[in-house]
Amino acid sequence: MTLTDEQLDRYARHIVLRDIGGSGQAKLLSSHVLLVGAGGIGCPAIQYLAAAGVGTISVVDDDVVSLSNLQRQILFSDTQIGMAKVDAAADAVAKLNPEVNFIPTKQRINSDIPDDILDGVDVVIDGCDNFATRLIVNDLCIAAQVPLVSAAIGQFHGQIGTFTGWLPDAPCYRCFVGDAHDPDDCDDCATQGVLGAMCGLVGSFAAMETIRVLTGFGTAQVGKLHLFDGMVPSMRSIRLPKDPECRSCNASAG
Repeated sequence: MTLTDEQLDRYARHIVLRDIGGSGQAKLLSSHVLLVGAGGIGCPAIQYLAAAGVGTISVVDDDVVSLSNLQRQILFSDTQIGMAKVDAAADAVAKLNPEVNFIPTKQRINSDIPDDILDGVDVVIDGCDNFATRLIVNDLCIAAQVPLVSAAIGQFHGQIGTFTGWLPDAPCYRCFVGDAHDPDDCDDCATQGVLGAMCGLVGSFAAMETIRVLTGFGTAQVGKLHLFDGMVPSMRSIRLPKDPECRSCNASAG
């Protein structure tokens, strides 16, 4: 892929990075990332992926913009209250980088979602707010063999991990959380609160990990969980084992 003069100028700060360069930027321009959720995590991730030149960005979200979103969901404004988040995000991306092909889907991911939703997708970012959806997305990614960047926040804390559970030695998201969670018993920011800037930190980190997967820069982070504590502040990383009894990825490994 040959970059145009305008692309060489727009993405110059990427291109001069030895570990990305012109070839890495070309990979970004030809990539397709799907985001589950256009909320506190999705907004900064969408913003940085669009700015980075990811060629196609799909976003799946069934919610509308509300006043209480604006403390942390930085793509939206007062004038968009009541507007579908995917449509508001599409407007923001068009202004930020008109080269990006943005595909909005106003829908909630559930067990009825078509299996082909990940056709042509290179990486999935999951920033949703419940375990039921996260586990469905995990299973879809395993079936399609698409890397999953899973990010979550709560109050002053955040976590992020990259999962490729179809590989023999790599855990999936269910290996991490197991089956013990009641899908309806999940803390949310409406009742627990969340620091807006923590959303920015974790969403931006999710975008960086997605770019890492797409371009291959640095050290692969598959199977690691990064934990952020905004109260201290501190960050630590742990390696997650593959669960040999996992019903999502055990049968798929090999």
